Amino acid sequence: MDRREFLELSGVGLGGLAFGRQWRLNPLEPALRERARAKGLFYGAAVASRFLKREPDFAERFALECGILVPEGELRWQIVHPEPDRYDFTGGDYLADYARQHQILYRGHVLLYANDLPHWLVQAPKDADVERMVGDHIRAVAGRYAGRMQSWDVVNEIVELSDKRPDGLRKTPLLERLGPDYVQLAFQTAAAADPKALLTWNTNNVEYQVKYQQDRREAVLKLLQQLRSKGVPVQALGIQSHLRFHETQFDAKAYRAFLASVAGLGVKIIVSELDVTDTDLPDDPAERDRGVAEAYAQYLPVALDEPAVLGVITWGFSDRHTWLTGFRPRKAGGAARPLPFGTDMKPTLAYVALAQALDGAPARS
Repeated sequence: MDRREFLELSGVGLGGLAFGRQWRLNPLEPALRERARAKGLFYGAAVASRFLKREPDFAERFALECGILVPEGELRWQIVHPEPDRYDFTGGDYLADYARQHQILYRGHVLLYANDLPHWLVQAPKDADVERMVGDHIRAVAGRYAGRMQSWDVVNEIVELSDKRPDGLRKTPLLERLGPDYVQLAFQTAAAADPKALLTWNTNNVEYQVKYQQDRREAVLKLLQQLRSKGVPVQALGIQSHLRFHETQFDAKAYRAFLASVAGLGVKIIVSELDVTDTDLPDDPAERDRGVAEAYAQYLPVALDEPAVLGVITWGFSDRHTWLTGFRPRKAGGAARPLPFGTDMKPTLAYVALAQALDGAPARS
């Protein structure tokens, strides 16, 4: 079934949402991880350890469908290293063991992220050796899982054009204390601590053909080129892909060109945090599900057509647990519905769109 047939069957029109026809979903085989593997790709999801511990149906389905696992929060600095002399690897270790037991790849998120720096680092005295603190943190966390991580998000969301710096870097406590070379420091330290992991810069808001995202794409490419020219081991670009239903704002040709430019720098690409914000979609759950599926079906075939793209990770696995319900709430209330599985752990139309995109992707060697 091609994309047009999928959209017609599911009641999603190519020129806008059409809510006439209903489509009954049956469980699909093979699993998403197998569909991805057949094309030389991976599929997986971000998850918190408590969901795998407490919800057997969730954990069982996750192991069947996912070929890679990302800790949603348990390896972020303020969680894993909450005090200067204390680390807490409880969640990260549990997820590492779960991944190993189920033959799932493990991906680290995240070593440096301005939104998750602990107070003790941000408020360190002016004469504190912040460079040593950052290095010690990366060595401790990346080093603990050395050889077990498929990849690491070394830095996250480091570009912010509204901060009006010539280099496009986001103003953060680390930038203020260490200068722009903190990015280079982070990658070089991570490379030494875990030389087998693919080292990733994870970025956001580059998917759509609107002015501020076009400008961000240019800034990302410029900074990526500069880092690579200096020998900084940025080996992959994670593109978060928090989508909306924007039929007129996604330009497939322009996005293909952006991905090709990233690949031209010798950098791999990961669709790293895929989901769909449904706040602008109708209140009716079935109608909303079709809009979410359309966003998947519009975006993924274009992304997966680029040979440098290694795989797809959804930011969450089931609509039971999605950050969007709390952070981007609907005016009418109720849970968000952005993911491949519903609260009942049955596949959604987003699952179908994702499955079809993986089936249609060019095979990698």
